[in-house]
Amino acid sequence: MTAQFGAKSTTDEVLAGATLTGKRVLVTGVSAGLGVETARALAAHGATVVGAARDLKKAERATEPVRRDAAHGGSLSLVELDLASLKSVRACADRLTADGKPFDVVICNAGVMATPKGKTSDGFETQFGTNHLGHFVLVNRIASLFRNGSRLVNLSSSGHRFADVNLDDPNFERTPYSEFGAYGRSKTANVLFAVEFDRRHRGNGVRATAVHPGGIMTELGRHMTPELRQMMTKSIEDANKAGNLPPFEWKTVPQGAATSVWAGFVAPADLVGGKFCEDCQVAERNENPAARGGVRGYALDPENAKALWAKSEELVGERF
Repeated sequence: MTAQFGAKSTTDEVLAGATLTGKRVLVTGVSAGLGVETARALAAHGATVVGAARDLKKAERATEPVRRDAAHGGSLSLVELDLASLKSVRACADRLTADGKPFDVVICNAGVMATPKGKTSDGFETQFGTNHLGHFVLVNRIASLFRNGSRLVNLSSSGHRFADVNLDDPNFERTPYSEFGAYGRSKTANVLFAVEFDRRHRGNGVRATAVHPGGIMTELGRHMTPELRQMMTKSIEDANKAGNLPPFEWKTVPQGAATSVWAGFVAPADLVGGKFCEDCQVAERNENPAARGGVRGYALDPENAKALWAKSEELVGERF
């Protein structure tokens, strides 16, 4: 019988008894928070982890626990990746493909949240460009390195419920900008990318899924003003009251990283493929605005996913 895990499960609990020796994993965003914990847990169980980060010096310091806890042949190496620059993304992908070593799991963990209105170096709205387009190009450029039986895990968020993607105005050129509206679009895009990647590659034994790690106090919220943080907290509290739900509780970092590890290594591939997961479970569709959990239908819509893929190719100037 498969063990049952939930919101308070940690990475080490999810991986208890597992041996990942011989597994090779790419984790983006290993300079802080969930990325570091994900890499630590995997290396501690024997995985060969390639960690990607924009600031390699910061990542080198942050990943000392990964190297310290590595066991059973587990290891960590670092590669430079700035998701806000397609030049950097392509250089990283080229380096990985030139190396030629396949991956068993790719975890797209890096991201930004609630940033002021801005643009990436390629002119894309910061959150959509970084959270979605950067990973879109990276993953597709290294798609040949996915082993049969491998998985893609995209970190999305319950914040996908803030907004569907807007393919007519992805860069807020005509739409009024809001920090959480832009974040919601990018997190919906993370789910839709997994849905379409899964459709395209499952025939070759490669599956993709998206996960919500939960509410965790990490560097992800570094761009949030006190006003924005207060607004987000009030929104959660109001939704809980309206839905007669218990008070919101922050997760620890090991609890937050658990769903990524569960979806990548523990859950059956057919269970999570093309799905949205939270609290180490597959989330149910839920259109109730007062609901704290669940996934919006537009984030799993296959036609929406195909349209986003086509628009993304158009924006980055590549077809995959």
